[in-house]
Amino acid sequence: MSDEAPIPAAPTDEEVAVDHAVDRLAERFPQVPRDRIADLVHRRHLDYTGAPVRDFIPVLIEHDVKRELAAEVTPLA
Repeated sequence: MSDEAPIPAAPTDEEVAVDHAVDRLAERFPQVPRDRIADLVHRRHLDYTGAPVRDFIPVLIEHDVKRELAAEVTPLA
């Protein structure tokens, strides 16, 4: 038995791209708390669980969340 903590897995390319989407949305909507944007993005990401084609999921997520936020507030850019 080892006392060492398990090493966390490296994030996938998709996870990195989703995190970058949070960054871009937070920059575009600075009046929205970053935690809320991250929550919206990660909830939307769950909607794509089991999707067979994963290549465009981060783009779709960002588009969906941007549309949702734009309906609520005026974007900076």
